[in-house]
Amino acid sequence: MVALLSLTFLPLQSFAATTEEPTSLPAPKPAASAEAKALELRLNEINSMDKTKLKSEDKKNLRKEVKSIKHNLKAIGSGVYLSGAAIILIVILLVVLL
Repeated sequence: MVALLSLTFLPLQSFAATTEEPTSLPAPKPAASAEAKALELRLNEINSMDKTKLKSEDKKNLRKEVKSIKHNLKAIGSGVYLSGAAIILIVILLVVLL
């Protein structure tokens, strides 16, 4: 059991030795797709509008459009996020099953 656990931590230690040096510059964001940029542009356009002179029906349509744009942006940028507890649980299950 101890040998198995020591083998699981060995790759992490060897990977840690090959990491790059930290810099003071922020990491660049991944390039967004053209569709995402267009949606963000439309959101900014809607936010900068003067909505005081619009009718209530127009405001309602804009709110619906904003909701759909936000939903589309979430779908474009979706990913799998694992919490620390989930990772620990997966490791424990792998140790028990293997």
